[in-house]
Amino acid sequence: MRTRPLKVALLGCGVVGSEVARIMTTHADDLAARIGAPVELAGVAVRRPDKVREGIAPELITTDATALVKRGDIDVVVEVIGGVEPARSLITTAFEHGISVVSANKALLAQDGASLYAAAEQHGQDLYYEAAVAGAIPLIRPLRESLAGDKINRVMGIVNGTTNFILDKMDTSGAGYSEALDEATALGYAEADPTADVEGFDAAAKAAILAGIAFHTRVRLDDVYREGMTEVTAADFASAKRMGCTIKLLAICERSADGESVTARVHPAMIPLSHPLASVREAYNAVFVEAEAAGRLMFYGPGAGGSPTASAVLGDLVAVCRNKLNEANGPGESAYTQLPVSPMGEVVTRYHISLDVADKPGVLAQVATVFAEHGVSIDTVRQTGKDGEASLVVVTHRAPDAALSGTVEALRKLDTVRGVASIMRVEGE
Repeated sequence: MRTRPLKVALLGCGVVGSEVARIMTTHADDLAARIGAPVELAGVAVRRPDKVREGIAPELITTDATALVKRGDIDVVVEVIGGVEPARSLITTAFEHGISVVSANKALLAQDGASLYAAAEQHGQDLYYEAAVAGAIPLIRPLRESLAGDKINRVMGIVNGTTNFILDKMDTSGAGYSEALDEATALGYAEADPTADVEGFDAAAKAAILAGIAFHTRVRLDDVYREGMTEVTAADFASAKRMGCTIKLLAICERSADGESVTARVHPAMIPLSHPLASVREAYNAVFVEAEAAGRLMFYGPGAGGSPTASAVLGDLVAVCRNKLNEANGPGESAYTQLPVSPMGEVVTRYHISLDVADKPGVLAQVATVFAEHGVSIDTVRQTGKDGEASLVVVTHRAPDAALSGTVEALRKLDTVRGVASIMRVEGE
């Protein structure tokens, strides 16, 4: 074993960073044995230097992250500060100084992953980011390495624990969205401002990363269609149960039928109770991968939290340190297909539409005519009515999203349609 330690600079010491530091310290002997050399925490960049950080020597703490990266003796940077800047500048600086990087920064990778890959390649360094998508779940490495010889056609998953907890509570307890969100906040699953989670921004960033890896093409955050789940109601869950389904916020990345384009989207969807993703409970994550040769694979586990995310970071750290010792590099960007990302209007799926209508003869015929005029075939219809008002639930066969949008726009113009209560896609069949 080499005696000179590999030195690690830790950028950020919050929930994840502090756990990374703890594991590096308490498991130092095991990590050294697995890597083939000691690994040493050489510095920790933070914003609040006066905060007590148990287990971290005060002399390691600095507020000057740039100086730490440029110090000259650092081998690997672990970036867990999040956000776009200063993370992007610090990572780029690390590459320029011959330092490999382990990151958990989904937002930066989704927005500017291509330039980071290019900088890493230019300077002969590694960029690893297992922790950026699904916490402790091994997902990035299987997609980049284990399935590198296969053709992946679809990746569909639950990649945000907060939203899964909320939807699971709405499903199992009958709680409304606000009640379920309050419970998630009280338990620490939801942030004080849950917008990034409940509006789908977090999942969209992860979808961009997954699509890029799975389809060997560049997919940015702006390419991902996004809908949040704040409008999901108890009535939607009741309708889902009547169909033998539940509701999940899904990230879906798939190739087109002809293989000439890809799509990436995040939105709530009904999925059959028979689908493996339907049984994912509480704040857990799961990703369902469909590959040509391997078939269907499921990756499941805790997708967030200090310890699970730190586990993924340390796994990357071991791999990067091994590469350093062997003077080798792991896989870089694979974007050779350069497939275009199709707009949401070209996505084909089934739909569940709930309408508030006048309870009088001829309404169903009018509604059915609108669907027919837009080329959307109806599978089932359920109507209930009382005191001149009625609810009409229509489930369609597969149709392009653009056709469904045109249908809904026309329905809203009918005098007999009081309102479109909800529109939800049906996936996983």
